[in-house]
Amino acid sequence: MIDFGPDTFGWSGEAGVADLLACAGDYIDYAKIYACNALLMPPDVVKRVVRCYADAGVTAYSGGILFEYAHRRGEIDSMLSLLDRVGLHTLELSENYLTLSRDERLGFIDRFRRRGFRVIYEYGRKNPAKAFCIEAMAAMVAEMSALDVPHVIIEQSEIDMLVKSAPGALAEIAQQPWYEMLLIEADPYRFPQQHAGLLQAFGAAINLANVAPGQVLRLEGLRRGIGRAVDYSLLA
Repeated sequence: MIDFGPDTFGWSGEAGVADLLACAGDYIDYAKIYACNALLMPPDVVKRVVRCYADAGVTAYSGGILFEYAHRRGEIDSMLSLLDRVGLHTLELSENYLTLSRDERLGFIDRFRRRGFRVIYEYGRKNPAKAFCIEAMAAMVAEMSALDVPHVIIEQSEIDMLVKSAPGALAEIAQQPWYEMLLIEADPYRFPQQHAGLLQAFGAAINLANVAPGQVLRLEGLRRGIGRAVDYSLLA
């Protein structure tokens, strides 16, 4: 799930998160604190929201854009100190708008782990020039797995481009032995049609990321065949 904070997709301040978790906490494994919200919102508010997630067994983590912003400003240590203060001990490392060499990428992962942070890696760019190949994805997943990175997120824009260039590739990804390590980003603006399509392509057990708070319970319904987007297949 992606926690946008106070937003048109759902007011996920402290009270909103508590209500959400009471109704749908069983269907949420991770909550990404959107972009730079861990920096924009008052630290005490972020800290209380993160504690709500932790108490419900949900891992909250900072979005990759915060890492990229800190990297551009040369303030990685300041970012880590902020995350420490608000209780976020998992962070996303992404390359949406910057490009790291392999040594730089591995160096950051090692650096974060030494500071006590768990890393989730996001594969892909916001504006990809061409579709990724499954072999490159397999190599990246294998490398991340060897570093005990628990999940690799596939950037939404990469999925969109892959669908346009090779629609059958989605089903091929679902057959890979490393598929369960993936989190597939969905587009909250295209709910529920896109999400239903991803469920059809990958199967109901797909690990979806970037699901908005107000979409979590309905998405669980779609998985079970409830809703117009899946033609109420529960009753088929």
